[in-house]
Amino acid sequence: MVHTVEIEVAGRILRLETGRVARQADGSIWASYGDTVVLATAVASQVAKPGIDFLPLTVDYQEKSFAAGKIPGGYFKREARPSEKAVLTSRQIDRGLRPLFPEGYYFETQIIASVLSADQTGSSDILGIIASSAALTVSNIPFDNPIAGVRIGRLDGRFVVNPDLETVAKSELHLVVAGTADAVMMVEAGANELSEAVMLEAIELAHAEIKKIVSKIRELQAVAGKPKRKVAKEQIDSALAAQVKALVAQGIREAIMIPNKAARQERLDEVKNDAVQKLKNADDPNRERHVKLVFHELEYTEVRNMILEKGSRADGRGPADIRPITCEVGALPRTHGSAIFTRGETQSLAVVTLGTTDDEQRVDALEGEYMRTFMLHYNFPPFSVGEARPLRSPGRREVGHGALAERALVSVVPSKEVFPYTLRIVSDILESNGSSSMATVCGGSLAFMDAGVPIREAV
Repeated sequence: MVHTVEIEVAGRILRLETGRVARQADGSIWASYGDTVVLATAVASQVAKPGIDFLPLTVDYQEKSFAAGKIPGGYFKREARPSEKAVLTSRQIDRGLRPLFPEGYYFETQIIASVLSADQTGSSDILGIIASSAALTVSNIPFDNPIAGVRIGRLDGRFVVNPDLETVAKSELHLVVAGTADAVMMVEAGANELSEAVMLEAIELAHAEIKKIVSKIRELQAVAGKPKRKVAKEQIDSALAAQVKALVAQGIREAIMIPNKAARQERLDEVKNDAVQKLKNADDPNRERHVKLVFHELEYTEVRNMILEKGSRADGRGPADIRPITCEVGALPRTHGSAIFTRGETQSLAVVTLGTTDDEQRVDALEGEYMRTFMLHYNFPPFSVGEARPLRSPGRREVGHGALAERALVSVVPSKEVFPYTLRIVSDILESNGSSSMATVCGGSLAFMDAGVPIREAV
């Protein structure tokens, strides 16, 4: 049976429908907003993935060229690898949904959000968030806290809900918020030096709209939702948990105070492996895994307690303490601009290259073609964390961190009329112990200045 709900959002009708298409998926939603249509499906395996202690969730947002009346370029004339926008939207959907699955849910789960029709409002990513959440909510997958997404712009001092592309281009704020009826789950924004008060007001406005949409998803669930699967959290023997705690608690407290990341991790591994050896039991194949699960839970608890009770973070820093910072410019003699930014054990080599208009990147998006005159590319090689892995093309994380840093810098880049060059920053992370995207922003700002780019302010 087909079920539908509708709500007006920012002057357009948002429509969610289930029961007509993709009926063999655990949950499916045909969502429309104006002339934009997204089909979202959610499917989970029937058997938990063995030997893991994390949620194996995959989110794929994909844009079909036919959605905008286009034929893909290239020899094969088929959609190839995901666009940067598709990768970033997949990450947005994932970040909003992932924390809301129940603890102990280790079933392979895949969400696919396909853009089937796209108007020129640029709202397909927002619709993808809403449709994906609704597909999970009406499915039998144990997900029962729907989210919705809203975009907020600000033009001439006024907020605009779900602005079209033309308004976004002129806006001093581009904010995407995803949340439940009770809380904000994900915020992604770029702004032109707005105050904290303005940003909070924008988030509150977005959350007010989110609540209305979530109520409609709940309404659809009430008439079309499937009974949810039961998830039995793996039971760990309380006596074993007590034994693990007695063996490792003090060792964890001492280890997490070690300032050096590699030495700290080495000591934690020693404490964990010692407990595994002392408590292993050949007659219980799950015992070693249970010891490790208890250990990691204790590690999390100890770090949290130190912060809340003693005001001390891992490695002994206080909440407001900053690791030592060093900045070096002109590190590479034949580049246009370069900088090495180091903060503690995180280090970025940022390099700026200036090009002509011939070097602009042509982007053939669903909403139309446009040219990019500023690009930031972020690379995270395995040696930066002391690992040996094959080098691959940039993954989702690298694309996401690059986009984050680009947003931070784009507002200070001079206009094409003032500085008619194409600009590219490459940030290679040489060491990482947290906040490598922050190091990329700082290194990029330094490299801009080393290259003589007249940025408005340092970032």
